[in-house]
Amino acid sequence: MSIYICTKKEASLKSLFPKNALFLADLSKHLPGSEDIVYFDLSGLNAAGIRKTLSQIKNRLKHVPWGIIDPKGSINDPIELVFEGAWDYLGPLVLKSKKKIDAKRFKIAARWRNPLLEIGTDRAAVQSGYGAKSILPKTGIKFPEADLFPGWKTLKPGTNMPFFLLYCSLQGKTALSTRLGEKAHALVRQRFMMYLFQNFKEADGLLWMDTGKDFLFLLPPKAKCAEAAIKACIRMLIFTPLSAIEVMDIAIPVNYVFALHYGPVNFQPPGITGTVVSDAVNFIFHLGSKRAEQGRLTISTEIPDNTIQKQLENCFVSAGEYEGRKIWHTKKFSYSKS
Repeated sequence: MSIYICTKKEASLKSLFPKNALFLADLSKHLPGSEDIVYFDLSGLNAAGIRKTLSQIKNRLKHVPWGIIDPKGSINDPIELVFEGAWDYLGPLVLKSKKKIDAKRFKIAARWRNPLLEIGTDRAAVQSGYGAKSILPKTGIKFPEADLFPGWKTLKPGTNMPFFLLYCSLQGKTALSTRLGEKAHALVRQRFMMYLFQNFKEADGLLWMDTGKDFLFLLPPKAKCAEAAIKACIRMLIFTPLSAIEVMDIAIPVNYVFALHYGPVNFQPPGITGTVVSDAVNFIFHLGSKRAEQGRLTISTEIPDNTIQKQLENCFVSAGEYEGRKIWHTKKFSYSKS
């Protein structure tokens, strides 16, 4: 494997990479292969230059692992790079730590991005996009017609229709109310709720139930809403340590728990949901509170086909069955103990 670093600031980066790394001004005379990894330094580029660089990377390096070096934190949402195909992101915190970027990091990144590598899948199939077969099982459930959902403001109470049900919880190694105290815990829960509001806005999420311990959002039965919510969950999981400090304003370890299910619900507005009787509602609370794990998004496979975007399927692994339903959850994101 060869490591290519495209940068104009070789001196400042040289100590971070192995001695055999090749520092280049550009890739005009080199054609990296699927066994290599290429890093692009965004130093000195404005917003237009960054967009152009990312477009060129995606067009030229379709089957070549690539990463981004971003010393100044110019990328506002690094996880979007992962969704676009990036294998690694070296931002200000990583670069300031001066921790060596070595083969172990590349191996972990490769396994996270493509779990099929761990079970000896044919190389050609991997390079061509993991083959045509979907990793998540097909359910045969189809999304309803787009006009079925009229919008939250016009949806009439008593309307029975399918929704995505998204369970959300903030948890610690021990009960947060005990560790923080009731008053501080209430404030943290309020901040967490606002954080969820912000992240699920694009998904048109409605905070439907607040039990005092956890939250349940309803999402319209639309592919774009599910996609936005799933991306938001993965984004929050990846940035948990940072958001706990910056958003919740706490310095103790916490984790988010997310669970997603799909099913028919007899809709009632938030605040008067106590009369709602639904198998889907019962199951999502059982799944979220009793089976889902901290630091993961757990999904029931009783969701419409193509709910999970193709490029995100490799983020999920089977978690067996729960209450007679097959479930999957995202891979566990781990953080350095140092």
